[in-house]
Amino acid sequence: MFGIGGGFLMTPLLVFLGVPAPVAVASMAGHVAASSTSSVLAYSATRGVDFRMGGVLAAGGAVGSVIGVEVFRWLRLAGQADLAVALAYLVFLGVIGSLMLWESLRALARRRRGDPAGASQSRRPALLYGLPLKMRFPRSRLYISVLPPLLLGAFVGVLSAVMGVGGGFILVPAMIYLLRMPAGVVVGTSLFQIILTTSLTTVLQAGRNQTVDILLTGLLVLGGVFGAQLGARASARVRAEELRVLLAVIILGVGLFMGMRLVLTPTDPFVLLPVGG
Repeated sequence: MFGIGGGFLMTPLLVFLGVPAPVAVASMAGHVAASSTSSVLAYSATRGVDFRMGGVLAAGGAVGSVIGVEVFRWLRLAGQADLAVALAYLVFLGVIGSLMLWESLRALARRRRGDPAGASQSRRPALLYGLPLKMRFPRSRLYISVLPPLLLGAFVGVLSAVMGVGGGFILVPAMIYLLRMPAGVVVGTSLFQIILTTSLTTVLQAGRNQTVDILLTGLLVLGGVFGAQLGARASARVRAEELRVLLAVIILGVGLFMGMRLVLTPTDPFVLLPVGG
């Protein structure tokens, strides 16, 4: 519905239900890949996917996934994975959610007043045209350097490995406000990139960290594939500004929830680990 994998919401819920953070993060990547695949099939039928842009983003995402998995492995071995996951959710979701909510409310206010979009809404950053290695993206009507999408994809790949997310909560706003892609192809393209990045992340997490719960991932996949079809249909009935407001509120709520876990006293302050655990 929003062009995101949904891991930013499901991972905290799994942690809340008692699943260890490393297992929740690693197992979510497979679920995100499956649900995103289901959604892309629906969007591609309406020509709502820029496969060339998605491929460039995914190329950067592959590099970021390799780096992120190694960082996550180091954090897990150091015993800091739970803290790192909670801090990452608090910082990234808090900042992104606040910015999205502010911009979306302003857009809604302008639409209700009947004001036209300002020049800044349509002007693309000059940096996109000053960098080398330019490529044409016909579906998005862009002729820009591939460096910004590659770097953006790499950053999303790191987040996918460390937070168990598809990275859509960062990718979608960046595609809209930085790359200035048409709204009609943003959601589908974001989901296409998420498929490739999270699929690689799942394989790497299973091989390097052995933290993927196959049964848990399978159950999440079954629900995600079904829900993705409903979300793709529902998105066509809601205005883009209203979708962004709803997404911003959800992002802020999840970020605050993870932040509260850092300061509230846990139900079980001490946990006995098995021998060798």
